[in-house]
Amino acid sequence: MSERLIAIDWGTSNFRAFLVDRASGECLDSRRSEAGLRALSSAEFPHYCAAQIGDWREDGGVERVPVYLAGMVGSQRGWREAPQLDLPVAAADLAANVVPAPGLDNAWIVPGVKVVREDHVDVMRGEEIQAFGALARHGGDSALCCLPGTHSKWARLEGGRLLDFTTMMTGELYHAVRFHTLPGEPARASADFDAEAFAQGLKVAHHPGGLLHALFEARSRHLYAGLAAEQVGSFLSGVTIGSEVRAQRGMAPEASEVLLVGSTTLNGLYRRALEAEGFVPVEVDSDSATLAGVCALAERHGA
Repeated sequence: MSERLIAIDWGTSNFRAFLVDRASGECLDSRRSEAGLRALSSAEFPHYCAAQIGDWREDGGVERVPVYLAGMVGSQRGWREAPQLDLPVAAADLAANVVPAPGLDNAWIVPGVKVVREDHVDVMRGEEIQAFGALARHGGDSALCCLPGTHSKWARLEGGRLLDFTTMMTGELYHAVRFHTLPGEPARASADFDAEAFAQGLKVAHHPGGLLHALFEARSRHLYAGLAAEQVGSFLSGVTIGSEVRAQRGMAPEASEVLLVGSTTLNGLYRRALEAEGFVPVEVDSDSATLAGVCALAERHGA
């Protein structure tokens, strides 16, 4: 068995590859690009991947260094469709259902997960690996994970299994409101983060009129309550993130600690929102969560 492995998180917009020491989980090298699914045709996936990581694979001796690919690369519009497993799932279930990536030897696409119930239908690709990795980094076998992003995910794990998750269109809604609506018009230009405006947004997210009213207050406050044009973006961020976190507080009223798995910028915003709702955020870097999750899967796949 190779002493190294390659973990790839390949989404709609970005490609991230990591050369990992299998024993320690240490990242030995990494490469990133904006060559996400939108930038490539299906026939280009094996060639692009091989070009990015080919030199890393020469250290594997007779058997090349194994590659594990997670994210939208396993969707219908990706390299090859991998199944989306019904919950609950453990890391061993993901390992048992990887599919070979056509055109690249010893390369495996990780399955996603899904919820299909009368009261809840949802899908996930890539974040399941990060959730298991965050749990491994933090220790223990149970956690509530928040994974911020364009489509934020909240995942509940118990006994080492992913039991449930919810997707929130927070990032996409923020972008749509800011760049394509009247309330967001003053925020078209870039502006520095404004903590006061963000805090206002968090409070307005509690308005009994709900999110649809709270978003419009960006317009009203800009006209009559002193919300400056350069503050509107931060206000809208507070409203959207605040609404997301508030909804999750309602779904998990007894929860305290939340594993916050994201980038430095988003983690800072979510920390404010989580603390405002009485959560205790524990930050886990998204890259380290991905590596830990892939290492856990690879160990079970090899077995």
